[in-house]
Amino acid sequence: MDKTVADPATAVAGIGDGMTVMIGGFGGAGSPIELIHALIDRFRTTGHPKDLTIINNNAGNGHVGLAALIGAGMVKKLICSFPRSADPVVFTDLYLSGKIELELVPQGTLAERIRAGGAGIPAFYTPTSYGTDLAKGKPVAEFDGRCYVQERWLKCDVALVKAEIADAHGNLTYRAAARNFNPLMCMAAAETVVQATRIVPAGGIDPEIVITPGIFVQKVVAVAHPRQEEDLNRANAVYPEIA
Repeated sequence: MDKTVADPATAVAGIGDGMTVMIGGFGGAGSPIELIHALIDRFRTTGHPKDLTIINNNAGNGHVGLAALIGAGMVKKLICSFPRSADPVVFTDLYLSGKIELELVPQGTLAERIRAGGAGIPAFYTPTSYGTDLAKGKPVAEFDGRCYVQERWLKCDVALVKAEIADAHGNLTYRAAARNFNPLMCMAAAETVVQATRIVPAGGIDPEIVITPGIFVQKVVAVAHPRQEEDLNRANAVYPEIA
């Protein structure tokens, strides 16, 4: 099945109000900037989607990408592990004014909750956060004399992912540290939407180097020259005012 679509706008057209959306990336590494901006463009035109729950490692930086998505007023709740990054002014202002919810999750726990969602594991136990505010209200059990906190899986309606090379069937590779959360999010999503720097014909990727199999991917769009969050922020860019 050919999973390629014409452009980022078409790729994100199925995201609706109230959906849970995972967005790959560790800061700017692996962040699907063009897909995020296409989603903002649709909101500015139609007023949708809104009231989104976003799952990401952090809360965005500057005024592009995830930060711009939050700043547009599209996000109801953010689930992340690092809301105070280099320049999180957009999220911080909204959070302090009570306009966005935050669920704080330790980074390793966040990755494992996403992995569990993809693997069909409803819950697991971890010692991380035991005895802290983050464990309040969660079941606790003792194993071999140590206390562990129960954490639930994370799944989503749609994952937005950035890959380096994709084939027409959705098999993916990633560039270096851009891999981060992206493969896990592909597994945990009902629908995975991918922007890839290069799309090759089916069979054009050596099976030995495929990281995400195409079974986890539903849409792929080519973005030959993806923007990098750090470069945009160094230029003091603001979306949607980027030239």
